[in-house]
Amino acid sequence: MSMQLTFQYPAWFLILCALLGFGYAALLYWRDTTFREQSPNLHRWLAVLRWLTITLLSALLLAPLLKNLITETKKPVVVLAQDQSESVGAELRDQNLEQYKQNWQALRSALGDDYEVHELAFGDEVREGVDFNFTDKVSNLSQLMQDVYDRYGAQNLGAVILSSDGIYNEGSNPAYSSAPINAPVYTVALGDTTPKKDLLVKRVFHNKIAYLGDKFSVQIDVAATNCAGAQTVLNVSKIDGDQTRTLQSIPVSVGSNDFFTTKEVVIEADQPGVAQYLISVAKVPGEASGANNAREIFIDVLDARQKILLLANAPHPDLSALRQMLELNQNYTVAIANAGDPGVDVSKFDFVVLHNLPSAANDINGILRTLNERRIPRLFIAGLQTNYGALAQAQGLAAVQSDGKQTDDVQGKVSPQFAAFSLSPQISEQLPRFNPVVSAFGNFSATPQAQVVLWKRIGKVDTDQPLLAIGETNGARTGIFLGENLWKWRLFDFLQNQNHEIFDEVFGKTVQYLSVKEDKRKFRVTLDQNIFNENEAVGFGAELYNDNYELTNDPDVSMVVRNRDGKEFAYTFNRLGKGYTLNAGILPVGNYTFRASTSFNGQSLSFDGKFSVRPIQLELFESTANHAVLRQLSQKFGGETLFPADLASIAEKIKNKETVKPVVYSTSKTSPLINLKWIFALLAGLLAAEWFLRRYFGAY
Repeated sequence: MSMQLTFQYPAWFLILCALLGFGYAALLYWRDTTFREQSPNLHRWLAVLRWLTITLLSALLLAPLLKNLITETKKPVVVLAQDQSESVGAELRDQNLEQYKQNWQALRSALGDDYEVHELAFGDEVREGVDFNFTDKVSNLSQLMQDVYDRYGAQNLGAVILSSDGIYNEGSNPAYSSAPINAPVYTVALGDTTPKKDLLVKRVFHNKIAYLGDKFSVQIDVAATNCAGAQTVLNVSKIDGDQTRTLQSIPVSVGSNDFFTTKEVVIEADQPGVAQYLISVAKVPGEASGANNAREIFIDVLDARQKILLLANAPHPDLSALRQMLELNQNYTVAIANAGDPGVDVSKFDFVVLHNLPSAANDINGILRTLNERRIPRLFIAGLQTNYGALAQAQGLAAVQSDGKQTDDVQGKVSPQFAAFSLSPQISEQLPRFNPVVSAFGNFSATPQAQVVLWKRIGKVDTDQPLLAIGETNGARTGIFLGENLWKWRLFDFLQNQNHEIFDEVFGKTVQYLSVKEDKRKFRVTLDQNIFNENEAVGFGAELYNDNYELTNDPDVSMVVRNRDGKEFAYTFNRLGKGYTLNAGILPVGNYTFRASTSFNGQSLSFDGKFSVRPIQLELFESTANHAVLRQLSQKFGGETLFPADLASIAEKIKNKETVKPVVYSTSKTSPLINLKWIFALLAGLLAAEWFLRRYFGAY
């Protein structure tokens, strides 16, 4: 750190300050003979003290500034990234894992003195710290490259050391990553590139859901390496509890060392619920591993499709956005009609979306009467064509005072108290920044029957007016969205995220909640989904109603989850808003049943259900390392591909790179000199010294 003194006035003014001090001291002590009898030079020392004091005080009036120049040397950042997937763990355990860990720690120590070292583990996700457990179910190298850029791209990134077998089963080829990393990437090639004798079920293509009584097709890819001339059998079995029943057996002849074939089987969905199937091929003699000879698939068998009608006052792009979202769910069949079309029969549908209805042109009294009589769930989308007086009478979720002639541009903010179903955290983060939709100007308030999903945000102001609310009116589940131009949200979602996941989740889950079949049970439990991956947390929601069918969460709710072996896991729900929520965490693979229970008003209530956790087997189906990917990655970023035995040499290679250098940052800070406390102490000291001498030698 260096300091420099500057003045806001010309520096030669200091001469005037010195002259002023000299003149004042001379005037005071030149002819004064009081102290000469005590000491012949005392008056001179007193004059010097007074001269210094006056000179310093007058110099401070020139507003001198003290400029500090602070320099900081920032070490280059070196990232050590370790693939923690199961395939890497299998390879390292077959070799010398302990020696590899020692080499890794030695490399970290060698880099620690000259570089700022950060360790990252990657697989299912990118995280700090390397524990060498190798339990991740997937490998995503492109996500690692993007994460390295997001974390350290703005810093002095010196080098990236990536240790992997080159196998990736999620994301794109990392060599084509768009992350603009400006540093060499050194790859450590793990695993064996020699093809082993292996027979495997490579891929299984199937629908996620099927309908009771339908037949569905399953395509199975069987591959083999170095197994020419072998004979095996492809078996398709259904797992029902502890029993496994073979449905089909297909002989397979392996005709070459690089073998691949596709077999198709047709299965009948004979029972509702989650059906579990086992696809396997018999192991051949001399095969290196049988772990990848079988795959389990889970299919949700539904007992009926739901018919959904998009009924509009007039054609509108919102209808297309909603239709595209709804048709992603194979459980829905979607139709679009105008309210004025002849022959529209809403009684044939399970759920109706009313867009800009009721309106001045279409009061739809007959349609609303049919919906109420048959208790058909509905969703109102109110826009500029809506008759808000009629809308206030048609639903009981929002009190409406508006003529619909003036509008506001509004955005949506997720209600933190909403608990009827769960929404992803990124929805709360991103939705308030989406393009605004058009909403009628007026006074809108939620009724006690409403559960507000989204509140209106006007500009940067969060209001207490509902934008999206759900509840029950006229004996049927009802929703209301007080705005139109939803298509803008869907387009903005794709512009920001290259997908429609946020839009589809908000309105998909809203329709899913509203369109479920009527359930008059006072206590019910909902699942985010029926089939979970083994690396996903299992989430539940619960609702409890009093005798007036009003939500309450006064009593505690407990739940017991039981696996197929009879082992039980006990949980207690958390309260959220007027409902309950529970994150049961990550559970082992298998089929589960659960029973949730509570006691309310002296009555015991319970709810039973089931779900499945399916395995992620991606790491088992690629047993040969792919070092070509690692070489491409190193060549792209100016690094080098090495092997585990060469780990120690990487530190020297980085040091020899001329581009990997420390960066010196300079910061300039300017402050008035008068702010320094020692200046006050100096002035006080000078005045005190002069006063002491004068008093000591007999003056005032």
